[in-house]
Amino acid sequence: MYKVAVLTVSDKGYEGKREDLSGKKIIEIIENNGYKLEKYDIVADEKDQIKEKLIEYSNANIELILTTGGTGFSKRDVTPEATLEVADRLALGISDAIRNYSMTITKRAMLSRAVSVIRKNSLIVNLPGSPKAVEEGLVYILDVMDHALAILEGDASECARK
Repeated sequence: MYKVAVLTVSDKGYEGKREDLSGKKIIEIIENNGYKLEKYDIVADEKDQIKEKLIEYSNANIELILTTGGTGFSKRDVTPEATLEVADRLALGISDAIRNYSMTITKRAMLSRAVSVIRKNSLIVNLPGSPKAVEEGLVYILDVMDHALAILEGDASECARK
């Protein structure tokens, strides 16, 4: 069972002015799919706060870190930049897959700036900020996450199908 951290990036959520429906949706999906929620936090759209949590989670050996929010075009949206600044390696195929799948639902998916990276032994995936988009994207990639995490942990070594 892989450990998961969920980080919601939202000024209004951090200030208690909006309920965090996207973070709750992620938690619901991961728990229904056999993952263990290890940490859950809400931070403001501040690069240093985001980076601090991503570093904390990866230093705690949490295998999968899922963020929601802060991936759009607003001047306050800095989640991808914070994520890239803590990265050891890129895993952009995951974000590309989410974007490509989401494009079959809405053309606005092309406005996502989300990224996916590896830091230490943690996979960090930026998800959109809406509960609907979170569910669509996370459900789409989730069946591949076990394999991705097994490779990252050294428990699997091949991606080729038999």
